[in-house]
Amino acid sequence: MLDLFKTQIGRLRILAFVEGVSFLIILFVTMPLKYYFNSPQPNKVFGMAHGLLFVLYLLAVVQIKIEQNWPIKKFALALVASIVPFGTFWADAKLFKNS
Repeated sequence: MLDLFKTQIGRLRILAFVEGVSFLIILFVTMPLKYYFNSPQPNKVFGMAHGLLFVLYLLAVVQIKIEQNWPIKKFALALVASIVPFGTFWADAKLFKNS
């Protein structure tokens, strides 16, 4: 696990995981709390955290695309993965793991 922190792609993999988890928390925990139980505060807190993680993920993907000269298809898939539920987990397994 600590080896992941040593490389740029390793840090992206960790960021992808955390961003993906935050997205799922919003979808399956805080949104139901907001709309079914009239409790918007958790959505505000996790929404802000997820927004920050989302932007950091996008910036990391752009940085790695430039530095490692990723093909446009790989780059586009990595970006799209951030807006699809479970997408960053797929990206980690299919795009980042073997880079």
